[in-house]
Amino acid sequence: METLDAIILGIIQGLTEFLPVSSSGHLELGKAILGDHSVPEESLLFTVVLHFATALSTIVVFRKDIWEIISGLLTFKWNEEAQFSVKIIISMLPAVFVGLFFEEQLEAFFGGNVRFVGFMLLITAVLLYFADKAKDTDKKVSFGNALIVGISQAIAMLPGISRSGATISTSVLLGVDKTKAARFSFLMVVPLIFGKIAKDLMSGDLNFDGGNNVAMGAGFIAAFVAGLAACTWMIQLVKKSKLSYFAIYCFVVGLIAIAYGFMS
Repeated sequence: METLDAIILGIIQGLTEFLPVSSSGHLELGKAILGDHSVPEESLLFTVVLHFATALSTIVVFRKDIWEIISGLLTFKWNEEAQFSVKIIISMLPAVFVGLFFEEQLEAFFGGNVRFVGFMLLITAVLLYFADKAKDTDKKVSFGNALIVGISQAIAMLPGISRSGATISTSVLLGVDKTKAARFSFLMVVPLIFGKIAKDLMSGDLNFDGGNNVAMGAGFIAAFVAGLAACTWMIQLVKKSKLSYFAIYCFVVGLIAIAYGFMS
């Protein structure tokens, strides 16, 4: 993989991991439009590197929140931090279930099916539009909400459904405060990413030989920096109820993808 390709993919991953436009969908569209020779298909190792970079950027942005959660857990009390941790665990269950028992079926959707990605982007647009119109509240994520948001995260494993868009929209439509919804959405994915990395490491599927370390490093840095910017920016956008802009973007890109799919 060329260094420039790695940087481009890193920026795409870093931005679209947090912005509600579907990182997997954009990577699939990029491969389909530019071709495999222009944008090389990501190796499993490179995918892991990019996801580790975005997870690390989340930890940096929410370092105070994460430290409060860890400190609260160390007290061994059923306090707010301990309850929040349990909610995170509950939210992970649907995605873990899908990843363990339907991994092959899920991978079948990642074959350059541009029309499918387009239709899923339209669904993301609808979710974002209605979430943007929701009234402001001060409610926190409940245990029941955590499971429902977790189900939306599992559905968002499909290319074209934005994970952050689906989880934030679901939370807001359930009546959760928009800022709290964004915080929960970004924190709930960190354990999943590290869990997936651990699973890939233990399975022996990762190939550490013959990799372009310079390209890997460049992709990591690009994804990390883009992730920092996108995560911080997204929190402010959710506070200001600007999700409708992304709804329009997903709607337009979705229509273009569908049209491209029928013409190709």
